[in-house]
Amino acid sequence: MFDRDVISALNEVIETSRDSEKGFAFAAKASRDPVMIGMFIEAEKSCRDAAAQLQDSVRLIGGHAEDGGSLKAAAHLGWLNLRNALSAQDDRAILEGREKAEDHAKERYAEAMELDLPEGARAVIQRQYQIAVAIHDRIRELRDRSWSGERRQVTVVGLTRDLASTGRVD
Repeated sequence: MFDRDVISALNEVIETSRDSEKGFAFAAKASRDPVMIGMFIEAEKSCRDAAAQLQDSVRLIGGHAEDGGSLKAAAHLGWLNLRNALSAQDDRAILEGREKAEDHAKERYAEAMELDLPEGARAVIQRQYQIAVAIHDRIRELRDRSWSGERRQVTVVGLTRDLASTGRVD
């Protein structure tokens, strides 16, 4: 069995992945833009898969794997639900919130990579860190992009959605 710091760090990344999964599900429901909705749904699945892989890694090294997200994230999602119920939904604000959350996720992954992880867990963490960076960069790209009806293409975790200005998937 590996030391408690390693198991604790992996469990923190699991918790962060679960928080991101819930955050992306919320964002997909709150957004009105079909490109964003598709990206959020794909990112939600990616986070769910990441948490499951990390749970397996924790169990393989003899630890107890976390199953849920953090209380802080649950409270934040509750606040977002209330805020959105009381005001018009703003896709840019949704993207900014998800970008901040993914900044946090990248930090958790970076902290875990600094530890002496078992080789299998390290490979999982490194691969997932790259996916988190790609998702973060896509969110930032969408936030910064002009949405003036041009043909847009967004790639997330190797999947491509090509939408015309009508919002239809080709």
